[in-house]
Amino acid sequence: MMSPQDLKLALSSGLLSFPLTDFDTQLRFEPAGYAARLEWLMPYGASVLFAAGGTGEFFSLEPVEYSQVVKTAVETCRGRVPIVAGAGGGTTLAVRYAQEAERMGAQGILLLPHYLTEATQEGLVAHVEAVCKAVKIGVIVYNRGACKLTAASLLPLAERCPNLIGFKDGLGDIERIVQIRQRLGDRFVYIGGMPTHEVYANAYQALGVPVYSSAVFNFVPRTAIEFYNAYAAGDAATTGRLLDEFFLPYLEIRNRGQGYAVSIVKAGAAVVGHSAGPVRPPLSDLKPAEVEQLRALIQRLGPQ
Repeated sequence: MMSPQDLKLALSSGLLSFPLTDFDTQLRFEPAGYAARLEWLMPYGASVLFAAGGTGEFFSLEPVEYSQVVKTAVETCRGRVPIVAGAGGGTTLAVRYAQEAERMGAQGILLLPHYLTEATQEGLVAHVEAVCKAVKIGVIVYNRGACKLTAASLLPLAERCPNLIGFKDGLGDIERIVQIRQRLGDRFVYIGGMPTHEVYANAYQALGVPVYSSAVFNFVPRTAIEFYNAYAAGDAATTGRLLDEFFLPYLEIRNRGQGYAVSIVKAGAAVVGHSAGPVRPPLSDLKPAEVEQLRALIQRLGPQ
């Protein structure tokens, strides 16, 4: 068991990432492949891994599979890398997912956006508070999609929920981030969560959000760590080179299809010999020509 404050400290530095979830050709969860993926990625040095997160296709997992994913991650990484499990959906379901993740031994919860409907700030506060009070482990709330919490809403949550230790942003709303950072100060750990966040990293650092989660760590972990280390050291020459050589051309492929932020990561894993299988509907896999363009891009980076 890791205390919420210990988790907050672990999240405060280093590169974070969220492993893909392995599916077989029949789109069933494949635990052996998932465990092997975690064993492959851990030595590269991510400080925390998010199991069943957005890139892990949380939205496509049914409850029994979710338990299997979190259990496999915890058992594989125990004592080496903390595991934060995704939880989301309507409040009742999100509470159950969070409690199951805690039961499986996860060190924290990443509270993903709720379902389809938009909500008032009062409703969002009640939703987050219900999840926080249902578990003892640390909770990070993800501002993205339909979840758009304001500083005024986070203040009472910070007071009433001591285990709410983190705020992850995937909206890119600068004014909102500045307001939250100014009013909440060091109460939270702040995490960048934009798709392909490396492109946003320097801008977010200036806003007081120094750490981020990396999707490309799933298939080019050496490059992901190289970029993070250069970014953390203020090495603009290296980050600029990697943006030009890899990240910006990568975005050109990623932006061709809705949902490709996940699909392109699974394609990349297959290209480097660590396939996690296909994505589940409603996502769709990259087209063959797009996979070949991605392959050429990855090959230019050299061995990972």
